[in-house]
Amino acid sequence: MTHRVLCIGSVLWDVIGRTPGHMALGADVPGRIVRVPGGVALNIAVGLARMGLSPALLSVVGRDIEGEAILSEAAAHGIDTGLVYRSDDLPTDRYMAIEGANGLIAAIADAHSLERAGDKILAPLADGRLADAAAPYAGVAALDGNLTETLLAGIARGPWLQHADLRVAPASPGKALRLAPLLGVERATFYVNRAEAELLLGAACETAEIAARALARRGAARVLVTDGDRPAAMAGGGTVVTADPPRVLVTRVTGAGDTFMAAHIAAEMRGADPAAALEAGLAAAARHVAGEVAT
Repeated sequence: MTHRVLCIGSVLWDVIGRTPGHMALGADVPGRIVRVPGGVALNIAVGLARMGLSPALLSVVGRDIEGEAILSEAAAHGIDTGLVYRSDDLPTDRYMAIEGANGLIAAIADAHSLERAGDKILAPLADGRLADAAAPYAGVAALDGNLTETLLAGIARGPWLQHADLRVAPASPGKALRLAPLLGVERATFYVNRAEAELLLGAACETAEIAARALARRGAARVLVTDGDRPAAMAGGGTVVTADPPRVLVTRVTGAGDTFMAAHIAAEMRGADPAAALEAGLAAAARHVAGEVAT
């Protein structure tokens, strides 16, 4: 079976508290609490499926009620979940966040099951279900920083995805440094925000364009840097393009980067040039944060 895009990484339940007002550290305010399917890999897969592509997940969920429910939700979106590793002893992962009108206040990602599963989630790339040593997977593969640095380093050097078009996202600034082993991999495209870029660079950058150019010099084959409502940039292969994101009223922030990444991948797979693909990603992310796209 051939899939146009593999989404490799976190599949978990997002528990998100949102309030429409400005929120300070330690505040106790009224709002809404929702539980929705999430995780970077799943968010990207949902975005790709919404755009008519055929994503498949490589991840881990437990043989628990939460695992059954999230796979059912993913399948309802048209995502192939048949390759997900089902663990008998690991629970389905979770993520918890608090959001206010001033953005993300705090978040905790409990992705310990994904970390402990390690390369078991990659088995379909070696046992013939997707690929094997004689015929490595050569399509698009999106990776997220919830994978351990050890596994990401193994992917950079190993046989699983040596011919794949890699698309890499850190999941959060706290995990940005996990992507360092993939710098210098000529088939990897990085999707980061300016704060994540600064962590990878070890230096402050005034704009997304400065950050993108610096990461390209540091070894990233190609990199896209977003910066909230400020201009975003793409650098790679001697090309640099920038674009302004649409101005919208922000109603949520969790998942915006994943939506951007999915839309950019989809645009490129349909033949968009670098400028048009960047604008497509920004437009999709704007619709997401404005609440125009259902989760």
